Amino acid sequence: MSEDTPRLVDSFTAPKEVLQEFADLAEEENVDPFAETASKRQIASRQSDYHNRRFNRVAVDSADAFKQAEDGMDVDAVGGYKEAMRLQRLEKEEQRVRRAIEDKERQAREEGQEKMDLDKTPPRAEIREAAEELAAMAAAAKRKRRWDIEELAEDEQKMKVDSIGGGEWSKEALEDAAPKKRRSRWDATPADVPVGETPKRSRWDQTPAAAPDAPPVPILMNAPGFMTEDKHNRYLTDEELDAILPTAGYSVVTPPPGYAPMIHPRKLMATPVTDLGGFQIKESSDAAAVAAAAGLVPELPTEIPGVGNLAFFKPEDAQYFAKILKEEDETELSVDEMKERKIMRLLLKIKNGTPPVRKTALRQITDKAREFGAGPLFDKILPLLMERTLEDQERHLLVKVIDRVLYKLDDLVRPYVHKILVVIEPLLIDEDYYARVEGREIISNLSKAAGLAHMISTMRPDIDHADEYVRNTTARAFSVVASALGIPSLLPFLKAVCRSKKSWQARHTGIRIVQQIAIMMGCAVLPHLRNLVDCVAHGLQDEQQKVRTMTALALAALAEAAAPYGIESFDNVLKPLWLGIRLHRGKGLAAFLKAIGFIIPLMDPEYASYYTKEVTVILIREFQTSDEEMKKIVLKVVKQCAATEGVTPHYIKQDILPDFFKSFWVRRMALDRRNYKQVVETTVELAQKAGVSEIVGRVVNELKDEAEPYRKMVMETITKVVSSLGASDIDERLEVRLVDGIIYAFQEQTTEDQVMLDGFGTVVNALGIRVKPYLTQIVSTILWRLNNKSAKVRQQAADLTSRLAVVIKQCGEDQLLSKLGLVLFEQLGEEYPDTLGSIIAAEGAIANVVGMTQMNPPVKDLLPRMTPILRNRHEKVQEASINLIGRIADRGAEFVPAREWMRICFELLDLLKAHKKAIRRAAVNSFGYIAKSLGPQDVLQVLLTNLRVQERQSRVCSTVAIAIVAETCGPFTCIPAILNEYRTAELNVRTGCLKALSFVFEYVGPQSAYYADSVVTMLEDALTDRDLVHRQTASTIVKHLALGVAGLGCEDSMLHLMNLVWPNCFETSPHVIGAVMEAIEAMRVTLGPGVLLSYVLQGLFHPARKVREVYWRVYNSLYLGAADALVPFYPDVGELSEGQNVYDRYPLQVFI
Repeated sequence: MSEDTPRLVDSFTAPKEVLQEFADLAEEENVDPFAETASKRQIASRQSDYHNRRFNRVAVDSADAFKQAEDGMDVDAVGGYKEAMRLQRLEKEEQRVRRAIEDKERQAREEGQEKMDLDKTPPRAEIREAAEELAAMAAAAKRKRRWDIEELAEDEQKMKVDSIGGGEWSKEALEDAAPKKRRSRWDATPADVPVGETPKRSRWDQTPAAAPDAPPVPILMNAPGFMTEDKHNRYLTDEELDAILPTAGYSVVTPPPGYAPMIHPRKLMATPVTDLGGFQIKESSDAAAVAAAAGLVPELPTEIPGVGNLAFFKPEDAQYFAKILKEEDETELSVDEMKERKIMRLLLKIKNGTPPVRKTALRQITDKAREFGAGPLFDKILPLLMERTLEDQERHLLVKVIDRVLYKLDDLVRPYVHKILVVIEPLLIDEDYYARVEGREIISNLSKAAGLAHMISTMRPDIDHADEYVRNTTARAFSVVASALGIPSLLPFLKAVCRSKKSWQARHTGIRIVQQIAIMMGCAVLPHLRNLVDCVAHGLQDEQQKVRTMTALALAALAEAAAPYGIESFDNVLKPLWLGIRLHRGKGLAAFLKAIGFIIPLMDPEYASYYTKEVTVILIREFQTSDEEMKKIVLKVVKQCAATEGVTPHYIKQDILPDFFKSFWVRRMALDRRNYKQVVETTVELAQKAGVSEIVGRVVNELKDEAEPYRKMVMETITKVVSSLGASDIDERLEVRLVDGIIYAFQEQTTEDQVMLDGFGTVVNALGIRVKPYLTQIVSTILWRLNNKSAKVRQQAADLTSRLAVVIKQCGEDQLLSKLGLVLFEQLGEEYPDTLGSIIAAEGAIANVVGMTQMNPPVKDLLPRMTPILRNRHEKVQEASINLIGRIADRGAEFVPAREWMRICFELLDLLKAHKKAIRRAAVNSFGYIAKSLGPQDVLQVLLTNLRVQERQSRVCSTVAIAIVAETCGPFTCIPAILNEYRTAELNVRTGCLKALSFVFEYVGPQSAYYADSVVTMLEDALTDRDLVHRQTASTIVKHLALGVAGLGCEDSMLHLMNLVWPNCFETSPHVIGAVMEAIEAMRVTLGPGVLLSYVLQGLFHPARKVREVYWRVYNSLYLGAADALVPFYPDVGELSEGQNVYDRYPLQVFI
């Protein structure tokens, strides 16, 4: 194309950058669409930093004091309580020193900054000084932590210091401890500690040593070196390079002399890639395994020797389960190694297996728990639970394993209590309710297995732990222990902790334990209420603000749990609480107010009145607060005070309402969902005392506010107040304002909301006949909205019609109703199913109040219009249609030709398949109404034909419908047709006929006596049929028949049926045996217990156990049902009398 040819207009295309974007997208082949959801499934990735502090916790071996005492060992040996407390004190001191150093550095920096500001160019000497100081700090920071010390010399030096008498709190020791950098001990790499020189340690770190010469190695719970490192960018080791590159044709180049790399590669050989230390037994690292761990072999197995098929397999699993991934010669393995591999296989099956595999593995690990032992089991399970990439399902399964294993191990679990707690305690603050329940369950079982003394000695060091997270979870765990072992057993310990003089943290945690006990156990704290209140009472005057706040919250929880009892237990905390609300501000005050709010409702009316007046002054002051939490508590306390008996309406109107409305009834409150809800609840509670007109009068003008959320809030309040208290209190002036406001709010809504609809319906229904003057305006609004172009608006208008129909009729405005009925009839062509459902329901509501004769449009026009709508598959439409048709069939069937009803019958059959039970029930009832108006023959024919369909639900509903037809039109119309249909050879039809008969006899009751003989031959056939279902259904028929004819003289035919039912008592199918036993019980009612006893006595002492069991079961039910009536029928065993044992029975004894 030449340059001067004009460019064609339609040859323009998308901009270059858009095309480029699509091209880039096409190139990205490795996009994982599930990556985002997978990360959400991972627990650690979606939890807050606070929750993830669980990874920083250190678990120690809990020494089993009882066992050590039995074995004559030192109870305070490694892992004992003394050691745990020593470590904990050391940790606290370390934190204190670190904080002091940070403060000092910050101060120095600030001073340095001031100097720099004074002199922009600092002297050279000062710069050199600063550099030296930094270098010294860096050198100090590089030193190892005191419990991972590697250098022998340093260890010796420490021993020397200890022997001199300095100990761990000496000046030198503290100086040594000063500049160390904190490192998470979950993540510690194993230090190469020389054998025999290990310092005393008691943590997760000790693995059960495979051989006496293997040193204990710290465990890698979730070593960042493996999990978080980018596998492709780290330095490769020589072995890995050998595995990748060919051996021939390459030589290793030596670096030039004097070369020093800028970034030192991490010494990977110090911890070989496959060697995870800790819970793994060391093994020779062959190149393939190294490459696999390095991420160079991407294929992950789903078929593992000895494990079978797995549902999935994650890269992290390859590290934990490395030992079982390749086949080994089991003859060379020791017993412990074999056991370890067995446990790993079972755990992998449970964690990653398909449901059937999981089930068998879980059973195996439970049964063999004591054989495996606590050590090997928990050393494998607990690290898996601390894995950072753990998902909900995996956690649930592993927790289940711990739960099952605990039951079996019982007190063998003692050495592992702390380790289990470290892993399980985080579940107690999980956002998932079921995880919290699982956590409680395990800690409860653990405390029952380990015993109270051991639980206390294990958890005591964590009570005043430096980390708030640990204290929080420990408090929750203690509350679970209390609920499992009983509050009284824990009370002495709680009292001691709550009065601890050493640290405020211990007091704080002790009081939090009491709070958690109250929250968890509810009213079960009542017997121990006084003791628990006395435990925490002194905390209200503690010098620490946090302890005072926690005490108030604990008292609030106790009062809430004890309500409405227990005020006498709170006597000695009332005064401190009262003084507290005058002294405190902010969070502390909020907690104190909360406590008072929960205690006031427990008081007697006169006290409650006095205390409410006292606290109101503070509350009204706090109405002005900007703190959201405080607002919530103030609203709650106002609500509680208002609900209390002693508070008078006059006081509420005078003192509370003016300030309450000024502060809380503002637009801003409607925007925050939580406060909005609380304001509405409190206002409704105040209305219970102050009355409807007082509250509605104050808010009614806000119905015309321009902010829609605020209008909704007003509407919701008015709805709740009017629905609970009625509208009789509302005067004429207020009524005008109210109706006007409601109509305005309804018309002005931008999004159609349920709140507005409920409000309109409730208020109009409450006002009743008083809305007559406004009806024209209301109906014109509805009519206008019924023709709106938005489907939602039309739907809402129709819903409102169905709510107002009764009131419009009450007011005698039939003209308006007929107008609405016609407009709705014209709307039946609606295309949106939700809206159509509402329109039909409104038409039904109008038909209900007007009656069939006055209905406009006439029923004969309305019904043919409804028939095709029955085919609509939408549940709402189906339900509304069937209700309307049922109503017409019931009250106005004569206005519609029979042919139309038959057409509807055929449509109704499809509705018997509906998912919703209400629809199926309404359809079945409609058959009854139609049969009543048409006569049963045609309807019955339709229903019996429907027994031939394949779908079970449809057949069952047809049988129920046949029974309802029998009930409305008399059994004589249906039973001959059913018996005739039973002759059909098709199994479904015969079962259907039996089921229909069972429902018929259930519904018609005593009328059965007239038809009992006519069905005997059919029941003979069914009870001797080879098909189990036939015999089961026939037994059900016999049951209903026998109960119906009891005492009506049909005993001969019943005895005949009894002889046919009895041989079925040895059936094993649960449904069949259930039906047979019920039939036999019904026979007890009809034939009397004596006849049945004669059947039962034949087999009570049969030599075969299976026979005896059945007969005794029948006898037991017979005895339960008619113990006294059996007496005359027991066999006479007088001839067995000998000596003192006389078994003669005389008629008089029997009578007495």
